[in-house]
Amino acid sequence: MDIRYEAYCFADPLFFDEQRETGDAADDYAALLPAPETGWRAGARGVWRMLQPLARNLPLQGWKIHVSAGLSNAERVLVKVHEHCIEHNVSYKHLRSRGTLLARNSKYAPRDGSGKLLTLYPADNNELERVLAELSVKLEGEPGAYILSDLRYGAGPLYVRYGGFAEQWVELDGKRVLAVRKPDGTLVPDKREPTFSVPDWVTIPEFLAPHLAARKGGDPAQFPYRVKKSLHFSNGGGVYLADRNADGEQVVLKEARPYAGLDRDLIDAVERLRREHEVLERLKGIEGIPTAHDRFTVWEHHFLSMEYMPGVPLGSWLARNYPLTRRDCTEADIVAYTKRALALVERVEKMVEAVHDRRIVFGDLHSMNILVDGDDDAVSLIDFEMAADVDGGARPALGAPGFRAPRDRHGFEVDEYALAVLKLWIFLPLTTLLELAPAKLRGLADFVQRRFDVPEGYADAIVAELAPRNAPPRSSETELDQDEPDWTLVRKQITEAILASATPERTDRLFPGDIEQFRVGGACFGYGAAGVLHALNAVNGERHTDHEKWLLESVRRDPPGRPGFYDGSYGIAYVLEELGYRDEATKMLSASATLVEQTTDHGLEGGLSGIGLTQLHFAVKRKDNEFGRQALATAVRLAEALETADPPGAFARAGLLNGWSGPALLFIRLFERTREEGWLSFADQALERDLEECVESDDGSLQVRDGETRTLPYAGVGSAGILMVAEELAKHRPDAKALKSLPGLREACRGEFVIHPGLLFGRTGLMTALAMGAEPDQRVRDTIDLHLSRLAWYAVPYKGGLAFPGNQLLRLSMDVVTGGAGILLALAATLDGKAVLPFLSSRTAGR
Repeated sequence: MDIRYEAYCFADPLFFDEQRETGDAADDYAALLPAPETGWRAGARGVWRMLQPLARNLPLQGWKIHVSAGLSNAERVLVKVHEHCIEHNVSYKHLRSRGTLLARNSKYAPRDGSGKLLTLYPADNNELERVLAELSVKLEGEPGAYILSDLRYGAGPLYVRYGGFAEQWVELDGKRVLAVRKPDGTLVPDKREPTFSVPDWVTIPEFLAPHLAARKGGDPAQFPYRVKKSLHFSNGGGVYLADRNADGEQVVLKEARPYAGLDRDLIDAVERLRREHEVLERLKGIEGIPTAHDRFTVWEHHFLSMEYMPGVPLGSWLARNYPLTRRDCTEADIVAYTKRALALVERVEKMVEAVHDRRIVFGDLHSMNILVDGDDDAVSLIDFEMAADVDGGARPALGAPGFRAPRDRHGFEVDEYALAVLKLWIFLPLTTLLELAPAKLRGLADFVQRRFDVPEGYADAIVAELAPRNAPPRSSETELDQDEPDWTLVRKQITEAILASATPERTDRLFPGDIEQFRVGGACFGYGAAGVLHALNAVNGERHTDHEKWLLESVRRDPPGRPGFYDGSYGIAYVLEELGYRDEATKMLSASATLVEQTTDHGLEGGLSGIGLTQLHFAVKRKDNEFGRQALATAVRLAEALETADPPGAFARAGLLNGWSGPALLFIRLFERTREEGWLSFADQALERDLEECVESDDGSLQVRDGETRTLPYAGVGSAGILMVAEELAKHRPDAKALKSLPGLREACRGEFVIHPGLLFGRTGLMTALAMGAEPDQRVRDTIDLHLSRLAWYAVPYKGGLAFPGNQLLRLSMDVVTGGAGILLALAATLDGKAVLPFLSSRTAGR
C-alpha cells in the first residue's frame, strides 16, 4: 500500500481529491482572515490561500517562517499571525480549511508537510529576526506538531527553513522538483525532506545559533537504545529495529510525535502509543504477541520498546507464494497453496480468540500486521495502537483499506469482519475494492469458491459476514460479466463514465484521476485532460469542444512547469495539434525551449525521449525540417547519454515511462524516417540496458527487479513496457540481441492475477503488450482472452457508464496512466489493432 493515497481519500468517496472547503463557514479559515480592501492581493493555489502586499516585491528565495498549530488552537493562531502580517506588510499563506489541516496532520499524510498551518515570507534577515521575536511572544504556549523539515525557534510553534519563495524548477532523478538558485546562478533542488538542512552556500543567521544549538543538544546517553535501522515511517512517528544498551537485546522501538498522526477521533500518536502499551500489558503471555518492555520520552518524542517478532508481513508472504501471479499455474499448485493458506488463517483466528479472551478488540487486523515466519508459517500479531477494551465501546478511528469494518460493527465484530476479509484476501487480494464497490463481494467470493480447493460453503460464510447490513443486496453485474461481452457497448459505457465525471467548473482538474495530477497538474497527458481528450478522439473520433476549451484555458492560466510528454507541455502540445489547435501547440513548444535545454532525463514520461518523439511527430505531420533537426539533436543527446548510462539502481526504472525503452522507441522511429541502420543499433543497446534490470522469476518469466524481493511485469515500469518496444524493433531487426529476451518478456505478461486494471501499471498493459506481437500463438491468445474476461473484477457502474479504480483500488480514475481512458485505449489496441499510445504502432488488422 502506498500510504500517500490515503491523504487523498478524505475529500470524496469516489475520486482522489485534495481536501477542500466544505462550504460550511466553520470549516473556512479565510472567513476569519479578511484581506484589507486596498493594498493587498489575495489568491488561492491548491489547499493554500495567499495574501501579499502589492507594494512589496519578494526575493525568489530566502528564510521562510512556518507556524504550527493543532485543530483546537488553529483559529486562534491564524488570527494572531494574520493581524501581525497585515500590520507589518508581511506576505504569507495559510491552509484554507480545518479539513485540510486535519488531512495534513493525519497518520498517513506526508511527513515533510506535517504541522504547517501558515508560511510567512520575510523580505530579508532583519525582518525574519523581528517577526520571529514578536510572534514568539504572541504565540507563547500555543501547541502544534513539530515541523520535521525546519529549525524550531524557541519552545513555541515557530519554525524556519531556507527555501524558495517563488516556483523555480530543476530536474532530479527524472522528475522536475522545486529549486533554489546558487550564487553562481545554478538551480539545485530545494530539499523538502523530514529533516532540517541548509544549502551549503547559505549561512545561518547569527540570531538563530542558540536555536540550532538547542536542536543539536541533548545527551546521547539519555537514549537507552542503539537504533540499527528504520522499519516504517508514518506522520505519527517511526518504527525502528534497535539494540538495548544495557544488555544488547534486540527490540522494536515505536516512536510517537505529539499533535501528529491524528486519527478520525482527533487522537494523536502519543495517546495511541500510551493505549498500545496498556493493551500489551494486558495481553502479556499470549504466544505470538510482543511483550512490552518500557515506555519513555526523549526530548519531545515518546517511545515504546517491545519484543522483536520474527517473520515477514503476510502481504510479503502472499507476494512470494500466491500461485495466480505465475504463468501456467497447475491444479497441484492451487491445492498446495489452499492447504497452506487455510492453515495460516486458522492460526490467526486462534490468536484473535486469545486476544478476545482478555476482553481486548485488536481493531486493526490486516495483512501488514500479521507476521509469518519459518517453514511452519508461525504467526504473530503486531501493532496494537488501535486495540481497546471491548467494554469501552470505542471503535477504531483508523484502519487499513479493505480490512476496516463499516461503522455498524462494534466490539469483537470489528475483528470478526477483518478475519472474514482475510479469508477472502488470502485467495483474491482485491478486497480494497469492496470499500468502493460493496456489490463486488458476491462475485469475488464465488471466484474463490470455484478457483481454489476451499471447503464447501467457504464463500457463503464470507459473504454472510461482510455483506452490508440493513441494505438490500445490489447486483454488481455489468456487460463485462457476460460470457461474450458486447465490446462496442463496453467502450461506449467507459466513454459515458469519463464524460459524466468531468468537472469543467474546477480550474485544477477536468477529469478525476491519480493523485499525481495534483503534483504535475490536471492538464497533462498522463494524468489529466489532454490524455483523456486524446483517448476519446483516438478511439471514438469524438470531439468535446467545451472540454477542449477547458484545456486551452488551463494552460493559458497556469503554463506547465515541466516539458515532458506524460507530465508536461510536450504531451499537451501533441494533443492540441491533434485537435487542430496548431497555433496554441506551437506557442507551448516555444515556451518550453528553456525547460528542454535543462532536461537530462532520458525517459518517455518526463524526459528527452518523449520530447524527441514529439519533435519527430511534428516534423512529419507539418513537414517541418526544423522540428526534424530538433528531434535529431535530442536523439544524439540520448545516444551519448546511453554510452555513459548509470548501472541499474536499487529500484526499478526500466520500462516504457522511465526506462531506456523510451529512447529505444525514438531511435526506431528515427530509423524509419532516415533509414540509417545505426539508429537500430542504438535501439538494441537501449533495450539491452533495460534488460539489465530484469531477473528471471521462478516461473521462467523475465521481470524487472524492484528492490530485493519484488519484480514488476507492468508497461509503465516493468517488462511489458520493454516488450512493447522490443516488438517494434523486431519489425526491422529480427536478429537484434535484445530480442532473445522476447519469450521471457511475453511470459511475464501471462499471470492470471493482476491487482490493478490500468494501462501503465495494470492488467490492460500486459494484455496490450501481448497483442502487439506479430503472430501470437494460441497460448498468448488464450491469455489475452483471460485478461479481457478478468476486467469484470474491477468494473464499477457509474452514472450509466463503466468506471475503473486507479492505483491502490481506493478510488475511481479516468486518466490514461491508471484509469478509464487508458483502458479504453487498450481495448481499441487489443480488439481493433489501433495504436495503444502515441508513437507506438497500430496493427494492420484487429483480433
